[in-house]
Amino acid sequence: MTYFAHSTAVIDDGCQIGSETKIWHFSHLMTGCQLGERCNLGQNVVVSPQVTLGNNVKVQNNVSIYTGVHCEDDVFLGPSMVFTNVINPRSAVNRKEEYQKTLVKKGASIGANATIICGNTIGEYALIGAGAVVTKSVPAYALVVGNPSRQIGWVSQYGHQLAFDENGQATCPETKQKYQLKDNQVSYLK
Repeated sequence: MTYFAHSTAVIDDGCQIGSETKIWHFSHLMTGCQLGERCNLGQNVVVSPQVTLGNNVKVQNNVSIYTGVHCEDDVFLGPSMVFTNVINPRSAVNRKEEYQKTLVKKGASIGANATIICGNTIGEYALIGAGAVVTKSVPAYALVVGNPSRQIGWVSQYGHQLAFDENGQATCPETKQKYQLKDNQVSYLK
């Protein structure tokens, strides 16, 4: 076995788990889910069938990742954040065929207690603030907060807010990486 699972974790048959992944107390991986390498799942995490997590995905305590969610590499899911997978759930109506897909792209972070309504895409390196309720797709590098969420700025790959000059350029204060803002889209200048 090339991954670690705490003795209280439940891992159903048919899960794919990458090397160096850690699965902590009382977590449940359901048949057909796929976890990449070096993932870390905190306690009381549920990963439903057909969910895919890329490499180095960090899932904090008390997160349920429902069918229809795909997280690319280096995604951070904060404590008790929530995904949905049906727009209009009803206990008496079976809507398993109506699951909507949610994509969380490379390097994005979702803060504690945030809610992501299904059918949306969270762009690369976007930062979703704690408690935000995301009701629409979020652009790459966007900083969004509130209920319903609204964009209040842009962030670097290291999560620092960017201040763009009159030429639409900004520098990450930590890494000195350069970014360009053009047509309401941010790109990393290599």
